[in-house]
Amino acid sequence: MATDNQNFVDYVKIMFRSGNGGAGSVHFRREKFEPKGGPDGGNGGKGGSIILEGDKQMWTLLPLRFRRHVFAEDGRNGGKSMSSGADGEDIIIKVPLGTVAKDVETEEIEFEITEHEEQRVLLPGGRGGMGNAFFKSATHQSPRYAQPGEPGQEAWKILELKVLADVGLVGFPNAGKSTLLSVVSAAKPKIANYPFTTLRPNLGIVAYRDNKSFVMADIPGIIEGASEGKGLGHRFLRHIERNAILLFMVAGDSDDIKKEYEILLAECEAYNPLLLQKERVLAISKADLLDEELREWIRPTLPTDIPHIFMSSVTGENVIQLKDMIWKSLNKYE
Repeated sequence: MATDNQNFVDYVKIMFRSGNGGAGSVHFRREKFEPKGGPDGGNGGKGGSIILEGDKQMWTLLPLRFRRHVFAEDGRNGGKSMSSGADGEDIIIKVPLGTVAKDVETEEIEFEITEHEEQRVLLPGGRGGMGNAFFKSATHQSPRYAQPGEPGQEAWKILELKVLADVGLVGFPNAGKSTLLSVVSAAKPKIANYPFTTLRPNLGIVAYRDNKSFVMADIPGIIEGASEGKGLGHRFLRHIERNAILLFMVAGDSDDIKKEYEILLAECEAYNPLLLQKERVLAISKADLLDEELREWIRPTLPTDIPHIFMSSVTGENVIQLKDMIWKSLNKYE
């Protein structure tokens, strides 16, 4: 399951408008033998709502990329003979699992779609007005008024996608995350030897033993200050919120592996402290650049609270062992 960088869209801003409710009717029954019949004005129809629906087959917000305005249908007015107006048609927008709806003005998260076929109302349609027949009573036999329809709602909304993956790769630019993903899955991320090659998350299904598999997401590299919105930080950090395991990758030729790991960890904590509750694994990548003597010198300096492994995507060293570590962490509590 590879995602094309050109087709992966994880952020859209759209003006939505739900439909107005139809007006109730003011009408009196007039028949040949009953020239002064009672009120028979029908109710107005409900305006169409804007509804988001989860679709597990979708991985991107690309279909919404060029939709700047989405307007639902208005409800029809009520008619005579107790005839109710037709409801306006709802607009159902399918989105990937992990889609978050936010209000542009407040930036507050309104809800998140996490289940297949889960439906949430983004903007409800206006209620239809009651016709004059509704207001007839023993003391008021001939009401000459009806309710207008309730207006629909209009608002700019942001839809953001949080990638749903079992494993999120976290590391500085050029730590070797894209290379690892290309080695362990069918994903074909852009790979080059310079920072910020990955500008959008890449997803890959990693085959494991006995026909098992798990989903790995290469999250774009973060830098110090990402949690404060520097660089490309916020847009990227949100993708690791939904990962079960965070796989921290630090290049073996780093000046201080432990320090880099602690910086990455601090950025995650500053963005969302709950991220620290996730299982973590540390992979020292590009281990083909390190001889055994250098590895022995590095080992005592590594963090002691998480498992670590030296590995190389280029030579394949310990790649299978890394998958074993990840699988063990994924199934730790089963």
